[in-house]
Amino acid sequence: MIYDGHCHVASTDFIPDAFLGDVAYGMHRRLDLVAAGPPLDRLHESYRAQHRDHDADRLVAEMDAAGVARSVLMVPDFGYVMPGQPDLAAMAQRHHEIRLRHPGRFWVYLGADPRRGEAGARAFADLVDRFGIDGMKLYPPCGYSPSDPSLHPYYEVCRSRSLPVFVHTGPTAQSLTFTTSEAILVDRAARDFPDVPFVLGHGGVTDVEVSSYLAAHRPNIYVDTGGFAGSPVMGGWAAHLNRLFRLGINHKIIFGTDWPLNQLTGGLQGLVGEIRDGGEVFAGVSQRDQDLILRENLLRVLSPASVASAGPTPDRPRSGATT
Repeated sequence: MIYDGHCHVASTDFIPDAFLGDVAYGMHRRLDLVAAGPPLDRLHESYRAQHRDHDADRLVAEMDAAGVARSVLMVPDFGYVMPGQPDLAAMAQRHHEIRLRHPGRFWVYLGADPRRGEAGARAFADLVDRFGIDGMKLYPPCGYSPSDPSLHPYYEVCRSRSLPVFVHTGPTAQSLTFTTSEAILVDRAARDFPDVPFVLGHGGVTDVEVSSYLAAHRPNIYVDTGGFAGSPVMGGWAAHLNRLFRLGINHKIIFGTDWPLNQLTGGLQGLVGEIRDGGEVFAGVSQRDQDLILRENLLRVLSPASVASAGPTPDRPRSGATT
């Protein structure tokens, strides 16, 4: 059984067109440095076309084909920096409806931005309770540090409900800042809230040395592999993942794809199939460690209620009980 700990509903209802345009612009610039790529407007439209799966029907079909039993849906809060995103209440409601449409297939991490203040934290708590939200998604490239004290009311919400905090780290759309997305910036928050699990989004792909160091020495910090297929890594992504899985932190690595933002790299079935059956990714990695990466570490960071919603699982320690 495989769980994808980092996924999105490919819908322009949730991802602002400004973000898709940013991604298209960055891709256009990179392609032009190598060879003449498609015009920018055509590339932008191709990203729009990939984001018309408004009820996640296509995503579920792709998960079925790939053998992914359940995925975490991320709902970033871009509201402060990009126009065109619905408010968080509307997105929480829609993701709740998607879960009702596809029962047993999704957990949901809802976005937050500390600039919404304590009123925003109270609204976040209300949405968590109303819709059974499973975690919080932070996007520091929008312009804030994940250790800013203004996030403390939000972390208190997560602590009181045993929710994980998923923090984007590393590069993103070209118009956003990278200075607040360094992995080390999570360290203070993890120390201030030792019983809240923090997951470093993309930490297994970018800034791996720092991310793996944090995961090895902070009991409540985990790393995510999201974006592995679309990242420039030495020897290709399969070799990169194999190096990651031989660092001695497999009890702290959560498998994630960041699907569908890597659709240009091929289908989800092919990616998961290469991981499961290709031989290179898990060469020299024990079956026990494979189970941790592909399923059990995600269950460790989720709340008991979220784990129960996935069906019966063996007893395992919570995040603070292991390093």
